[in-house]
Amino acid sequence: MRKLLICIYLLLFCVTTLAFGQGLPMAVPEEVGVSGERLERIRPMLQDYVDKENLPGFLTVIARHGKIVHFETVGMRDIENKKPIASDTIFRIYSMSKPITSVAVMMLYEEGHFQLGTPVSKFIPAFENMKVYNADQTEILEAEEAVTIKHLLMHTAGLTYGWGDKPVDERYKELKIFERGSTLADMVKKLGDIPLVHEPGERWTYGVSTDVLGYLVEVVSGMPFEKFLQTRLFGPLGMVDTAFSVPPKKVDRFAALYRPNKENGLERVENAPLANDEISFFPSGGGGLVSTAADYMRFCQMLLNGGALDGVRILGKKTVELMRYPHHDAWFGLGFAVVTDKEPPNILESAGNFSWGGAAATTFWIDPEEELIGLLMTQLLSNPYPFHQQFKVLTYQALTE
Repeated sequence: MRKLLICIYLLLFCVTTLAFGQGLPMAVPEEVGVSGERLERIRPMLQDYVDKENLPGFLTVIARHGKIVHFETVGMRDIENKKPIASDTIFRIYSMSKPITSVAVMMLYEEGHFQLGTPVSKFIPAFENMKVYNADQTEILEAEEAVTIKHLLMHTAGLTYGWGDKPVDERYKELKIFERGSTLADMVKKLGDIPLVHEPGERWTYGVSTDVLGYLVEVVSGMPFEKFLQTRLFGPLGMVDTAFSVPPKKVDRFAALYRPNKENGLERVENAPLANDEISFFPSGGGGLVSTAADYMRFCQMLLNGGALDGVRILGKKTVELMRYPHHDAWFGLGFAVVTDKEPPNILESAGNFSWGGAAATTFWIDPEEELIGLLMTQLLSNPYPFHQQFKVLTYQALTE
């Protein structure tokens, strides 16, 4: 029976390796302390969402000890044109761009270009003499603290996204921070004219901090941000499909984007950022990248390995440890959410996990204790469903060693 199981997995290895491109090697789950039988609980859970027309489709991957033990595709990447999710489907990863940008920043940090406490204005003059709103945004004051690079990495700089209805949000909307056809330099110039929502370092506020970091990489490295990522990160790691653009020859692999519709189940999104089959996007370090499961798994494995993969070192071991250390309120590091033992978890996972997700319901986590990576790809905005938590529970319940 065991020999038969191994033969089946070897066959799957051959088929999936051809499809999975530059992804990680595969293993029989039992060889790395995972129950293959228990992993079979994942697909019915995902299939149920697709059958109920809650989601178009999923791609899920689990790796342990550097080897893939679960790889599953369910449903469609394009419902209207009847194109199924495939192993090489290209997804909008939105905010899963943030860990990638944070790694790029830390690469330059390791080279001695700056310290984490260095004021951003040293490289971006638009951030000199910043203004700040008072608590109820009725008054604009001089900021007492300078915005530092660490503030940007931790989302404590006082920048936001402008999604609300307060005075600061109106300023973001008026100035069109991510205006099509503009540059990163244009973006930071606009941001320098908008008061911060609070003093730098005062609290955690999700916003465009990582986009500013993208421009910082551009200024410090002396090359366009997208070129830095390609030459220093994507190329060396073999991330062949991760970029701020989808070339014409790859557009057929680009998944459609959906959102829930109470009347019809799902509706295709045609007017959201990165919604259409456009050839190039604004180089947003906070949310502009597209990627594949194979590519992102290589990025995650590099981090789990302490900064290196297949003989290529991107970061030093201690740098990765610093990034996944909970710097702010014991839950956020330098580009990732971090699970700590400050409060008992209410889901199966380990203290020390670091993770993030994207607006279209993509997500990943990295567990150093279990040498485990989980990745889920789909394309659903405004996700109301708990499949992230379910996927994580069904992953951990399959561990046997």
